[in-house]
Amino acid sequence: MVDTHSQALNIFAASLIIFVFLMIVYGIIYIHDIPHRIAQKRNHPHQDAIHVAGWISLFLLHVIWPLLWIWAMMHKPDLPQDKEFVEKEREIAGEKLEASATGDAARKPVRKED
Repeated sequence: MVDTHSQALNIFAASLIIFVFLMIVYGIIYIHDIPHRIAQKRNHPHQDAIHVAGWISLFLLHVIWPLLWIWAMMHKPDLPQDKEFVEKEREIAGEKLEASATGDAARKPVRKED
């Protein structure tokens, strides 16, 4: 017959095994979310795609995870060409909005000069 001392040790061992298993699962999920956090911090335009690819990487046995890290690190928002690109995109979007507001989409919008 099992005494209460060894039964308590069995319960402790089982709970310890469950705790370690849960921490390993949590650690794997946390590590696979690192590229998405990098993308968010750098305001990456593809941060949602990086997040989804991180979850897919869990099921692909972590094969694409290093590529996600590189993809997240590639975007550098402080570079001048990125700022110029964003300004041009905003200018084009503003021109489209002005053209649609006047109701004449076929007419070429007039650019504003500073």
